[in-house]
Amino acid sequence: MNISTPLILDDYLSYLKSIRALSEKTISEYRYDLINFIYYQILRKVYYNDKQNLNKDIEDENININKIFNKSFISDINIQDMYSYISYLDNELNDNASTRSRKISALRSFYKYLHQEIEMIDNNITEKLRNPKIQKRQPVYLTLSETELLLETINEEKNEFLRNRDMAIVFTFLTTGMRLSELVSVDLNDIKDDHFTIIGKGNKERTIYLTKNCIDLIDNYIMIRKNYLKDIKINALFISTRKKRISNRAVQSTVDKYLKKAGFDTRVYSTHKLRHTAATLMYKYGNVDIRALKDVLGHESVSTTQIYTHLDNEDLKRAVNKNPLSNLKI
Repeated sequence: MNISTPLILDDYLSYLKSIRALSEKTISEYRYDLINFIYYQILRKVYYNDKQNLNKDIEDENININKIFNKSFISDINIQDMYSYISYLDNELNDNASTRSRKISALRSFYKYLHQEIEMIDNNITEKLRNPKIQKRQPVYLTLSETELLLETINEEKNEFLRNRDMAIVFTFLTTGMRLSELVSVDLNDIKDDHFTIIGKGNKERTIYLTKNCIDLIDNYIMIRKNYLKDIKINALFISTRKKRISNRAVQSTVDKYLKKAGFDTRVYSTHKLRHTAATLMYKYGNVDIRALKDVLGHESVSTTQIYTHLDNEDLKRAVNKNPLSNLKI
């Protein structure tokens, strides 16, 4: 359906930017999810019983979304309509439980705004919504020896610029646990001695501390970078072979290339798994408190960080054997 963003939603997105200071990426995700919800409810409640009219209006580029999606329409949406939409996400779009849960969160936020902030609706029906049950999965990560193998593979790259850049990128991932979007956004002037200052998820400023060997790798890369760029001025720390800021996709392709060369299945391992690896290594070998790990990773809640505190079988055996009763003779 070719329709514009309804005015009510536009106002809400402006509120997210101006009042809640959310990032453009987060706002874009909210817009996509809520537009999808609005489309579904219009089709369900306005055109459901008129297939001929439905086909006609889907092709109509001049459909007046603001005339349809107004206070009266929103108030008419009930809990049954909500669950019908969630079933649609599951059965038609094949969204997994985690994705459905995220979209329900977007609905809750929107309806809270309509109910509490601008008082457009009398009741917030999303408070009654139940989240789908999410099966907890152990995060996939590289072991210490596998991590060393990946780094050795990067070291075999013959192109000097790529070798230094890619080693700096991957090692930064592995020692800081940065998100992909955070890493590609780093500028030269963000580097202060032993740390970066970045704007992370939720548009929040965060300090990323660097290990001594990570600083050395970045410094080496910057020297090579100067020769590679010559007189071209660009503030981005990590640049592409086209001498522009490297993109998310380019980093993903680069990491995939080395993972494949090292013998890892890229259907299982990815750039994001380097973040899992960093968190796991910090927790397993660094005796890092979970609250400190939460801040390092930029998580909102400790509950999110807890997935990284998994233990492998050997850890479990050691934990059991450390029980003071384990050596007691009975």
